[in-house]
Amino acid sequence: MKGIQLGGLNIRVPIIQGGMGVGISLSGLAAAVANEGGVGVISCAGLGLLYKQKSKDYIQASIDGLKEEIRKARAKTRGVIGVNIMGALTNFEDMVRTTIAEKADIIFAGAGLPLNLPSFLQADSVTKLVPIVSSGKAARLICTKWKAAFDYLPDAFVVEGPKAGGHLGFKREQIDNEAYSLEQIVPDVVNEVRLFEEKYGKEIPVIAAGGLYDGADVYNIMKLGAKGVQLGSRFVTTTECDASDTFKQRYITGNESDIEIIQSPVGMPGRAFGGSFIEKVKQGLKVPKKCPFHCIKSCDISKSPYCIMTALYNAAKGNMKSGFSFAGSNAFKASKISSVNEVFTELIDGFKQKRDEVEGRLREALGNL
Repeated sequence: MKGIQLGGLNIRVPIIQGGMGVGISLSGLAAAVANEGGVGVISCAGLGLLYKQKSKDYIQASIDGLKEEIRKARAKTRGVIGVNIMGALTNFEDMVRTTIAEKADIIFAGAGLPLNLPSFLQADSVTKLVPIVSSGKAARLICTKWKAAFDYLPDAFVVEGPKAGGHLGFKREQIDNEAYSLEQIVPDVVNEVRLFEEKYGKEIPVIAAGGLYDGADVYNIMKLGAKGVQLGSRFVTTTECDASDTFKQRYITGNESDIEIIQSPVGMPGRAFGGSFIEKVKQGLKVPKKCPFHCIKSCDISKSPYCIMTALYNAAKGNMKSGFSFAGSNAFKASKISSVNEVFTELIDGFKQKRDEVEGRLREALGNL
């Protein structure tokens, strides 16, 4: 499992921890992953809720909270720290500016095409920019627009497939369609990106995400051209994860049949563990009386069955009756709480085992010729 160069950053182990909100991946988890040689990622979603003691104003509390989380992570690690920022957030620009000002290493931007992201960089900025896409077409569009408008190319791409947890960049009917599987879209993005790499002489690693769980998964997707992987659910059941123990136990006790596709108030499908909260939503029993934050651009209080930020916040704090947990398609495989170090060891060992098996079969086949 070779390291990668990402905009000049040396990523010793090409494992990126997915940004999970609200309050699932903060400085604790991010720093632990960075200390293992991967990329630790802070999710800025809902920080205004988590840091409401900082300010009564949600936007200002979000800014203050992000500053504190980045600084906390920096105090715990010399490794690479990124921030995940959803393009759908109403405070997207504030979160981008804050991340760049705090000199976090990377911005991972998804939930929409971040076509103006390079415009926030200053002459002394060090933050690298990594869009999250779900197709080669999206990658090509971003490269073309960024190069023309800002003379800047992405420092990498995260390609997120339909087996991911949380909000999905696919229509509901595409989620189970093999034509949109991660195994199909990774080569598509790799081929599109290669054209820009060759034309402009810049390496743009493609990082695969969505439903990846063990070392064999990592090996298989890298054989299709990915230079690294992003995993979210795998890091939930770690001691360093910032969520409550109750939240983590939902992963450990959950079955494959418990994971379902829901329709989020954001207007996108999402993958989550079902439960009493989701059932009440289906029955029409959850209706918000007001919008306390207007944190998502596309969220319409007159049509939303619940406040998603509040629901995710409640779950992260252990109040599962008033919330739910997003989860990738393989989240049910969790059986225990492990350390981040143990997860890295298992992933690397599993990768090597799969590689040795494949190479052994190849040598055997060649020997029989």
